[in-house]
Amino acid sequence: MRRTKEDAEKTRQAILEAAELLFLEKGVAHTSLEHIARQAGVTRGAVYWHFRNKADLFHAMLNQVRLPPEQLSERLQTCDREQPLRPIRDLSIEALETLARAEQKRRIFTILLHRCEFTDELREAEERHNAFIARFIELCEQLFACAAERGQLHPGVTPHQAAHALHGLLIGLFSDWTRDTGQFDPQRDARALIDALFRGLVRDWQPPEEDQSRVG
Repeated sequence: MRRTKEDAEKTRQAILEAAELLFLEKGVAHTSLEHIARQAGVTRGAVYWHFRNKADLFHAMLNQVRLPPEQLSERLQTCDREQPLRPIRDLSIEALETLARAEQKRRIFTILLHRCEFTDELREAEERHNAFIARFIELCEQLFACAAERGQLHPGVTPHQAAHALHGLLIGLFSDWTRDTGQFDPQRDARALIDALFRGLVRDWQPPEEDQSRVG
């Protein structure tokens, strides 16, 4: 009996779910494709039919919880707008708030930040991950450059520095919260944490009016 596309997609999702469970439990380096196949109830051949290797599978797992580069670019390429920093500010808050609401996102970022060693076996996945980070920082820098052209950055703050400061804050918050969810409440504190950074980077930074009314 021929497998339908729906059957193939179900198998693919079962493999991803099994990998997620085992990566979280055992760590990425200590989980083999054989372990994943057994957990998913499929053959190793089925795993290789969907994924070229563990790096490819790991990358596919990450892509379930982060924007594809094309969508990221679309959301952040707004340099001609009056408020060039609003998209990256809103996206940062959204990412933190969603982390608390979405169990899968929490699990996968826990794996990435605390259960993964980028060994030679995962070199390809590491390169793709680094390329994603580089693209994110590049887009942030472009937006901060737009703000700098308008004289909005504090003296001495360059777009390059501002972009890395924002990325560093996000990684630190993600890492702290996935390690210990009692550190802060993403849904309650995300806006205050992100706006605190923007006040240190941007002259006379004011959150959008709707956020100020929420605080009040």
